[in-house]
Amino acid sequence: MAPVYRIAVIQLQVKPLQPAANFARATTFIRSAAAQGCHLAVLPEYHLTNWLPTSPTFAAACSSWETYLTAYRALAAELHICIVPGSIVRPCTPTATAPQSLENATYFISSTGDILGSYVKKNLWGPTERAYLSSAAAAARATPNRAIDTPLGKVGLLICWDLAFPEAWRELVVQGARLIIVPTLWTRSGASDAGRAYNPSAPALFLDSVLTARTYENTCAVVFANAGGRPGGNYVGLSQVTAPYVGPLVRLGTQAEGMAVAELDMQIVEDAEQNYEIRKDLAR
Repeated sequence: MAPVYRIAVIQLQVKPLQPAANFARATTFIRSAAAQGCHLAVLPEYHLTNWLPTSPTFAAACSSWETYLTAYRALAAELHICIVPGSIVRPCTPTATAPQSLENATYFISSTGDILGSYVKKNLWGPTERAYLSSAAAAARATPNRAIDTPLGKVGLLICWDLAFPEAWRELVVQGARLIIVPTLWTRSGASDAGRAYNPSAPALFLDSVLTARTYENTCAVVFANAGGRPGGNYVGLSQVTAPYVGPLVRLGTQAEGMAVAELDMQIVEDAEQNYEIRKDLAR
């Protein structure tokens, strides 16, 4: 019989350049998730600082990244819950081909507090990220993103715009990943003015369509944790846990801050693979 996992997806409203306040709020949600018997809690991209790279205090706000990562490890061990702490901006060494001094990373922390794996964002979002972040793209050509052995089975990590690239998912699926976790900071301005003129809900249509499609074409489940924001603002929300056949098991339908807990029966992934044989065909 396939295992059943309780997963908390946390749609945090990230206060700009206030890592201590954001960490405190995230901790409150994670404690609630653990009290509800969750095996895993997932936070959004840039959850400590938000994304304000032109601010003169942005680099300083990111400088304490390791302190917070250590605190999340201690929290995971205390509560016996696995944590994916969204994404964390950390320093990196500039090179001739990648002169940027920051990178955007995510981690899988086990319920014992151990870091089981990490991933640096490969597919950066346009000039707003490429000017400031180093990408894992060059290194990935030599070393692919690795699926991680975790208490929830084989897991893959992606970040935000990576979700638009099917090859990023296949790279993990061929290694046996059955659960893909995607911390995100996705806003309405991700669709252009022209796109929103056709459909004001274009960003939501993109996310709901692509996330469900990925579950089918990879016979996997997806945890998508997006940032929240004030009603009527630029944030999209729509954090969800999604599976083949059923689509979202839970879905935060607005941009408001909150948390949703899903019961993910991995039998649905096994049944989808038996039906569509995606992994079997990829292995031929």
